Amino acid sequence: METGELIVRLVLIVVIFLISLVIAMYSTYAERKIAAFFQDRVGPNRAGPAGILQPLADGAKMFLKEEIIPTNSSKFLFIVGPSLAIMTACIGSAVIPWGQQIQIGSKLYDLQVTDINVGLLYIFGVVSLGVYGIMIGGWASNNKYSLLGAIRAASQNISYEIAMGLSIIALLMVTNTLSLKEIAAQQHGWHWNILRQPFGFILFIVCAFAETNRTPFDLPECETELVGGYHTEYSSMKLGFYLFAEYINMFVSGAVMATLYWGSYNYPGMDWVAGHTGPVIAPLIGTVVLFAKIFLFIFFFMWVRWTIPRFRYDQLMDLGWKGLIPLAIANIIGTGLWITFFK
Repeated sequence: METGELIVRLVLIVVIFLISLVIAMYSTYAERKIAAFFQDRVGPNRAGPAGILQPLADGAKMFLKEEIIPTNSSKFLFIVGPSLAIMTACIGSAVIPWGQQIQIGSKLYDLQVTDINVGLLYIFGVVSLGVYGIMIGGWASNNKYSLLGAIRAASQNISYEIAMGLSIIALLMVTNTLSLKEIAAQQHGWHWNILRQPFGFILFIVCAFAETNRTPFDLPECETELVGGYHTEYSSMKLGFYLFAEYINMFVSGAVMATLYWGSYNYPGMDWVAGHTGPVIAPLIGTVVLFAKIFLFIFFFMWVRWTIPRFRYDQLMDLGWKGLIPLAIANIIGTGLWITFFK
């Protein structure tokens, strides 16, 4: 790897990391404002104009609060849990293509940290590791409510990962690649995968809600039953890491769904725009388009949270095993028949 490419990659890593943290921070503000709108309230309005500085105030509070480690907890694992949760949340974005190649001087650089030919498997591997942070934190707390929340999270994630993986198989049958860069490139203009796999996308987004522990699948942290679930005993920035990890997972999930199904950085008329703006501005416009799609998904996550009540746990497991998995298998069979007889 040349020095210039290495520098661009390092800059991209730092920028994506900072953007992820800022989006996670202001997602808390957006969540409270959207909740206030749906409930006919005002929401945060004290810290700064229209409460725009509220996330900074909340962050300062998290850093300054007393840090409590329960006496009977496993102290090392108690610290490892939230650290693992935030780490796995951040590394999921490494294989996402944030735009087309950008030209600097006479050389082209990818707006992607790394392009591996099994990028989708990497995403699933990171998602699978994320549950360990929750499990370790819940078990190390030595609290029955935390342990119940951790067990719920593990069984829920395992159950819905199966349906999510099956929904992706149908997409792979259409795209013939595991590389997110190639999947994004195939959707040039209006050739978005949502038009070829609408049912697969519905299955995927339902599983995404379960994987990110968002309502109506937020049983691992169900306040009315489990006090706070797996992070009941956490305080200060350890609790902040768990909360940040959830919002970063929302951001990464939105980026993955936009890349796989909704055209990634592609949009109608992009060739005309590229011809009139040049090799630097055009890729950046595509990046802005991708982030607009991601923000729409984040808004959808929040909209659903304040609209639909949570399931009972038996209903959640029935939906995963008896509903989504058979539907995902049927989608694979239907996709195979379509490719064989109509494509």
